[in-house]
Amino acid sequence: MANKEMKHEKNVEGMFYCTDPDDDNGEGCIACNVCYNGAPEFYAEDDEGNAYVIKQPSTEEEIELCIEQMEQCPVSSIGNDG
Repeated sequence: MANKEMKHEKNVEGMFYCTDPDDDNGEGCIACNVCYNGAPEFYAEDDEGNAYVIKQPSTEEEIELCIEQMEQCPVSSIGNDG
């Protein structure tokens, strides 16, 4: 589960978030590119390739897409506060 205390500083506010790569619990982003390639209108990469949320979903279909990216994340660095 993503660490709520280690959210990436560039996340937009809302229910979905990505964690900072420096998370000591081992749940930080590893720049695998799964989320920002799978849902580029919601996830982006910073200069080091680490993911953050650029837009929160607003429809059921968009929420499902963001959940799909969360489930595919190999290190559980995507969280959902909703």
